[in-house]
Amino acid sequence: MQQVQADEQSLVEHITELRKAIISSVFFFVICFIVILVFINQVLPILTMEDKLVMLGPLDVIRFYTGIAGSLSLGLSAPFIGYQIWKFVKPALTEQENKTALSYIPGIFFSFLIGLAFGFFVIFPTVFGFLMNLGTKNFDMMITAKEYFSFLMMTTIPLGFLFEVPLLLMFLTAIGIVTPQKLGEIRKYGYLVMAILSALITPPDFISQIIVMAPLIALYELGVALSKVVYKRKLRAEEEGAVT
Repeated sequence: MQQVQADEQSLVEHITELRKAIISSVFFFVICFIVILVFINQVLPILTMEDKLVMLGPLDVIRFYTGIAGSLSLGLSAPFIGYQIWKFVKPALTEQENKTALSYIPGIFFSFLIGLAFGFFVIFPTVFGFLMNLGTKNFDMMITAKEYFSFLMMTTIPLGFLFEVPLLLMFLTAIGIVTPQKLGEIRKYGYLVMAILSALITPPDFISQIIVMAPLIALYELGVALSKVVYKRKLRAEEEGAVT
């Protein structure tokens, strides 16, 4: 009976902690959303790179502004949400797993920002310029704000997540979910996924796909190399612990 009561109390505590984490994350997101909307006129020239965009109606303005504010707010909230998730799962982790997870969170966030920057300053201008030049040869191009923003998100957000691959592989190796040997065995499948992704976010020409695919493959290989380093350190630490 006492065990059942203890389990019920523990479940209530977990639900309470989850509720706090969700409320805190939503509140932080809303604050970011409001701040970005207030400064939307300063943000837009940066995102549009001064390109002339067209709105098809008054509702498009609202959708465009809220879409930008929502996307940027989600990106800004990601570290805070990640921290809340870590706090919630912390009791279920060992002390070493807690330290490992906490040490990787900042690196994963910054690698996401680097991926976004690569997409925004390299991939997006290259692909967008190619398609615009291709279209202007036969058509008068009129770019709506909705299409522009959708295309911008498609060529930046996926790269942000893909740039997290090396640190993610290191983290999974550190907590024992994967090994360098396993990553080497599935390398060909990883390359296939990279090829598909590069084909989805680039026009159908060889140069653009290489520009995207080459860094993606390099990121995977970097993740495998770093996984080997982490794995060796883990084995060494286990051997030293066994000796002591």
